[in-house]
Amino acid sequence: MLGSTHGTLTTDSRRARVIACGERHPGAAVHGRTADVGDLDVSGRPLHADVPDLDRLFRPESVAVIGASDAEGRPGTGVTRQLLDWAGRVGARLHPVHPSRDSVFGIPCLPSVSELPGPVDLAVLLVADPLPVVEELAEAKARFAVVFASGFAETGTEGAAAQARLTAAVERSGMRLLGPNTNLNAFERFRTDLSGPAIALITQSGHQGRPVFALQELGVRLSHWAPTGNEADLETADFLSYFAERPEVGAVAAYIEGLKDGRAFLLAADRAARRGVPVVAVKVGRTETGSRTAASHTGKLTGADAVVDAAMRQYGVIRVDGLDELQDTAALLARARPPRADGVAVYSISGGTGAHVADLATAAGLELPTLSAGKQAELHQWIPGYLSVANPVDNGGHPVGDHRGRKIIDALLADPAVGVLICPVTGPFPPLSDRLVRDLVDAAEETDKLVCVVWGSPVGTEGAYREVLLGSSRVATFRTVANCLTAVRAYLGHHRFVRDYRSPFDEAPRSPSPSYRKARELMRPGQQLSEHAAKQLLRAYGIRVPREQLVTSAAAAVRAAGLVGYPVVMKASGARLAHKTELGLVKVGLTSAAQVRDAYRELTDIARREDVPLDGVLVCQMVEQGVEMVVGVTHDDLFGPTVTAGLGGVLVEVLRDTAVCVPPFGEEQVRAALGRLRGRALLDGVRGRPPADLEALVEVVLRVQRMALELGDDLAELDINPLVVLPRGQGAVALDALAVCQ
Repeated sequence: MLGSTHGTLTTDSRRARVIACGERHPGAAVHGRTADVGDLDVSGRPLHADVPDLDRLFRPESVAVIGASDAEGRPGTGVTRQLLDWAGRVGARLHPVHPSRDSVFGIPCLPSVSELPGPVDLAVLLVADPLPVVEELAEAKARFAVVFASGFAETGTEGAAAQARLTAAVERSGMRLLGPNTNLNAFERFRTDLSGPAIALITQSGHQGRPVFALQELGVRLSHWAPTGNEADLETADFLSYFAERPEVGAVAAYIEGLKDGRAFLLAADRAARRGVPVVAVKVGRTETGSRTAASHTGKLTGADAVVDAAMRQYGVIRVDGLDELQDTAALLARARPPRADGVAVYSISGGTGAHVADLATAAGLELPTLSAGKQAELHQWIPGYLSVANPVDNGGHPVGDHRGRKIIDALLADPAVGVLICPVTGPFPPLSDRLVRDLVDAAEETDKLVCVVWGSPVGTEGAYREVLLGSSRVATFRTVANCLTAVRAYLGHHRFVRDYRSPFDEAPRSPSPSYRKARELMRPGQQLSEHAAKQLLRAYGIRVPREQLVTSAAAAVRAAGLVGYPVVMKASGARLAHKTELGLVKVGLTSAAQVRDAYRELTDIARREDVPLDGVLVCQMVEQGVEMVVGVTHDDLFGPTVTAGLGGVLVEVLRDTAVCVPPFGEEQVRAALGRLRGRALLDGVRGRPPADLEALVEVVLRVQRMALELGDDLAELDINPLVVLPRGQGAVALDALAVCQ
């Protein structure tokens, strides 16, 4: 089997039963508003989410600080001072609130929230127990609140209960809340002297955002920082949707420990993809240890990592591993113009360096086109003929005393196959390296193609680096080759993705298909279906199964074999059977009536001995030629039903060569997922075998998605294994199936 269920689904997924049965649907909560049926897919999940208006959170006109202090040694004093300075910078009125102080930093202090002169845009709570204050703020009509305190869901059961009470109070109030267990990164001192597209930052751990925030010191603009904490109300998806609509945001960088709502995240990522805004994310939870640590930090599920990875990839979120990759990739994507071509040229002053970087670039999946004979002849006007200029280009030492160096760079950038120029400088070598970077910067100012420099010096204090490279907004500068290649791959991949992107939410089914009612009649709540019943379920959704008959006697088996056509396969069929082959309950290649009679008796004897109840024996058409695949359905706590496809047969659990698709998805997403399989070449035909019917396989995956959405959590698990994909044009046949009802 593909795996077990991960647990119960969200409230929206449970509503699927109401919609699919055609009953009246009262509406579902979609980001704080009521959705009508047109906003929901057939499973009851939202297809649309409004963008929250967060302007007054980041740029309030009035701020109340609850628990404000100016007493030396008090933890709230530094925070109050920070908020006072920030309010001054954004032009907001600040109202300190404290029951026992007349003033704070010379500003008159109010004794309670009820004494505020009017509604405030933002209230920052520096108190240990925020719940009573949140209720008071609701009465005072505050728009936003930030809860700094910890001790909530990140601490365990009691803390989770306290956070649930806080969430309920916020929902009743109509106010939006950031936190708890957050910090005040949103109110940092942002540089206002930088221009160009900005990075908007989302982090669940404030410290993990520091490297991206520090990019300002390298001239990269930062527009916002949203430290989401435990996300009792506002979550990563809210900020992602908001930032995707901001004209100044060139890219969103995120550090995510756990997602609160899988569908909300998909809708937010879809919004960014539609608008072409790149999203780069570190997502904790690739390992069991990382998942445990993240849960203790934020009190949320990290989700099955393979599902999270698939969801991000489907919607164009660029997942990176390290914070250094996060900052470098986000910075490049925020500022670089769209590529004119996908080809990468490597230009170096050393043949060894060029060869090394070319190897790494090719391994990273980048295309290094061989330069044309004409282009190579042009380059050899300025580069000695014994040096290779095919790509990588070895100049033997960038010219210092004349114009040749700039000529070389301009010629490379003029090549229509080249969209990116990468120049690795492994270490400073003045004056050669100084002239090289100056020529690169000057050339970058006059081209719309991407110029990248890797400054490999561990020192980083050289003038060529600090003053020339970092002083240019047109050259992308990196400190390591690995980060450069990661960022360039993401850059080219992002623009390919958004160029071809069509939102699957636009095509997601909103009403049940005719197959649904047939399928409902076959479901048996709380039971596993027999193979025969599971195949009937597939047939209801138009998925082809072999010719077969279910029989209960040896004589009936012989008659069935004659109708099905020899050779046949015979299999025991029962609701408690999962691994029939291991028990000897499958007989293959039977060619005569005598073999069929003997097989029937043997199968029923084994079942009796193993105490396995049968509903009969299946006499099946034998399908011999094709590629064995597996297609199945499981449920994920965050994203609901997910569809898995991969290499199947008896080795499925050994090979584990599968790809996950998260609904909604379309044909192109299925093709992309299948293309990532390690054994993908089997479908193209190997060792003289004909190509498999890829179109039929894609269609089966799409039909399984429809089944998963319509049956929802009533179908706990589905496993089609093997699905034999026949030669091109002949279709695909589900030879075996297992279905578990919930």
